[in-house]
Amino acid sequence: MTQFDPTTLEIYRALYTSVAEEMGIALRRSAFSPNIKERRDYSCAVFDARGRVIAQGDHMPVHLGSMPMAVASALSEIDLQPGDVVALNDPFAGGTHLPDVTLVMPVFAEVTADRKPATVKNGAVHRRPSSVGRPLFYVANRAHHADIGGATPGSMGLATDIYGEGLSIPPVRLLKNGALNEDMMRLILANVRSHDERRGDFQAQIGSLKTGAARLLEIGQRRGAPEARAYATHLIEYSARLMRQAIATIPDGKYEAEDALDDDGVTAGEVPIRVAVTIKAARATVDFTGSAAQVAGPINAVEAITVSAVSYVFRCLLDGDVPASAGLMEPIEVLAPRATIVNAIHPASVAGGNVETSQRIVDVLFKALARGLPDRIPAASQGTMNNLTIGGIDPRTGNIGREFSYYETVAGGMGARPEHDGMSAVHTHMTNSLNTPAEALEYAYPLRVREYKIRKGSGGKGKHRGGDGVVREIETLAPARMSLLADRRKRGPYGLAGGEDGQPGNATIIHKGRSRKIGSKGSWELEAGDRVRIETPGGGGFGKG
Repeated sequence: MTQFDPTTLEIYRALYTSVAEEMGIALRRSAFSPNIKERRDYSCAVFDARGRVIAQGDHMPVHLGSMPMAVASALSEIDLQPGDVVALNDPFAGGTHLPDVTLVMPVFAEVTADRKPATVKNGAVHRRPSSVGRPLFYVANRAHHADIGGATPGSMGLATDIYGEGLSIPPVRLLKNGALNEDMMRLILANVRSHDERRGDFQAQIGSLKTGAARLLEIGQRRGAPEARAYATHLIEYSARLMRQAIATIPDGKYEAEDALDDDGVTAGEVPIRVAVTIKAARATVDFTGSAAQVAGPINAVEAITVSAVSYVFRCLLDGDVPASAGLMEPIEVLAPRATIVNAIHPASVAGGNVETSQRIVDVLFKALARGLPDRIPAASQGTMNNLTIGGIDPRTGNIGREFSYYETVAGGMGARPEHDGMSAVHTHMTNSLNTPAEALEYAYPLRVREYKIRKGSGGKGKHRGGDGVVREIETLAPARMSLLADRRKRGPYGLAGGEDGQPGNATIIHKGRSRKIGSKGSWELEAGDRVRIETPGGGGFGKG
């Protein structure tokens, strides 16, 4: 470890974090879709010249923990030059699920112009390429696009392979030398719904990257590139030391736990996830051997998701403003057998792995760690994101026939903590988003919010009660296709230390006044005037009441 000044280190931590946060603000304020500008379903991060994350915004944990693998994939596939931007969403190349599109951009200090004259050969002008050196940094963002193609509006349907879930984008140049690759953009837009909204969100992502690059260049100019690079490395090393100290507070031993997803939407059986966390001194091994094999339905998680969930859980053990850098995972080894529910291989369907299986991985990890840290670990939170998509033709656009694609996740109950009740009606763990405001939803889509309230009594009882879920009822004003991808409908979120489980969730379709219960995963056709009612799970209780 090389020496550094602690005060300067904290200044750089704040500087790099502020870059990621400002990138997020720029993205949110310029995005077109309510999913990004209202729900904040995006994440931004800063990487060093080796592609190691050095700072993240306070955005979506499921994005942030997996984004380094996407950046690594982009850098291994494409030699990025000044003005280039790479786009990708391939879940098997560091992505999460197809709607989450990642953009990556290099940050160069300067471009040295070539002083040698051009030559002419066979009637063509030949110029030697400029010397650009090595990037100082990389910036990246990931945004959930409300539609990325596939069989169902919102791209979150019940597909049985990746091809049915939408357009898969390997690492490709979206910008080259600062100019948009219009051919690539046309190809993408030809395969998705709501073209104008998608183009606007892509442009917002590009603008966000440019904001981050400008701020990083300002830091380099003000403090000098060598110092800026050196303190990026110090931040990574500092994060690793703090994580080792946190792991060392857990008694040595092997802590095992099991939980399960309700089903995969195709077959009725539960899908178990098992974990063994081995703590030895200041290192941890997280082994998912024994978890279910990958399934036909869309709840398979790719390796990036599993690593992201592990990173999130262990980061929760840290106190204070710890640099959110690559160092956090340095003392942690993740073992996720291939072709399983926690490390699916191509061409598995994965739309729900990002949003549902990630939550269950968190649940089972906390359950295991509760055996070693019984006074620090909370009961299970709702354990699902309740993914709801509705799409069709917006009749308000007249003869234009403009498509709409609405997507959101619905909040639920937080698990009770050892010293406090759980909070009600919040997004927990791997999601850090918001519910779409009723006014924004009704303005953007032919939908109407009929009911929106806390689901009283759904939290588990105990010395400390679990938080309550919510009730959200939405009416469609036009014929539409609705998809739901949810879980915790059969077994409620677990309580701890004698606390009771939270209530499972529920979903119904109301047609002409008659209510019909529906499964947690699937797609349904709706008529104008139909309503979908989502009742989300409550959190588990903690301690005997």
